[in-house]
Amino acid sequence: MDTIPGSAQSRLRQYGAFNGLGLWTLYKREVGRFLKVWMQTVFAPVVTTLLFMTVFKLAFGDRGRLTGDFEGMNYNDFLAPGLIMMAILQNAFSNTSSSLLQAKFNATHVDFLMPPLSPLELTIAFLGGAVTRGLVVAAISAIAIQLSGLANLHVAHIWPIVWFTLTSAIILGALGAYGGIWADKFDHLAAVTNFIIVPLTFLSGTFYDIKVMVEPFQTLAYLNPIFYMIDGYRYGHLGVANGSILVGAIYTGVLALASMIWIWLLFRRGYKLKA
Repeated sequence: MDTIPGSAQSRLRQYGAFNGLGLWTLYKREVGRFLKVWMQTVFAPVVTTLLFMTVFKLAFGDRGRLTGDFEGMNYNDFLAPGLIMMAILQNAFSNTSSSLLQAKFNATHVDFLMPPLSPLELTIAFLGGAVTRGLVVAAISAIAIQLSGLANLHVAHIWPIVWFTLTSAIILGALGAYGGIWADKFDHLAAVTNFIIVPLTFLSGTFYDIKVMVEPFQTLAYLNPIFYMIDGYRYGHLGVANGSILVGAIYTGVLALASMIWIWLLFRRGYKLKA
């Protein structure tokens, strides 16, 4: 029986129960992938957010005032957190969905299936890349909005900003991962974006106080998970919310955990990735 020489055996990399180096390498690949085309993945979403803010600023000026829970607040200050969260959701979804679908098209998904990476490590790396892209776009958008004077982004409570940013990016990153694994062509991803992500975002109070909605749409809005993401993040800046922050924190926390388990199970089964 052939044996490995002692010197060669000593050079073999040993892996424990958790392959931290492999996880870090895949995470860097995911981050480097979107940073390589930063004009498309970072700059374009920031410009879109600023254009939204500019259009509403020109339309309402300083006359936009709200009623209900946000009575007396400037509309642009109300709008800005919603647009920032919308950018987080869209970019977290796009990062994982495009990465996995392109890998399937180019048959390069073996690059992360063949190395000694467990389903948990794959899940953390891909969702980590989605969260990173969402945070980068959100941070640049917030700084640009504040410096341009389009709105005043006060920080009333820091923990909702951190909590709802992370959980929201994880949830949409997981949904994007499923979309990238499930889809056979980009039209499938476009259908998910156009018929699920965009409607849920626009009907979640991004642009308005949901209490102006008539029934049953107002009740349905409280079932929309994106409403709690936007409402919780907005509470972090304004200190006022439409719904219960505790319910929103629990709701998004449970969804984030469930979505991570869901993607872990897909990687474990090799759904549409392994023959």
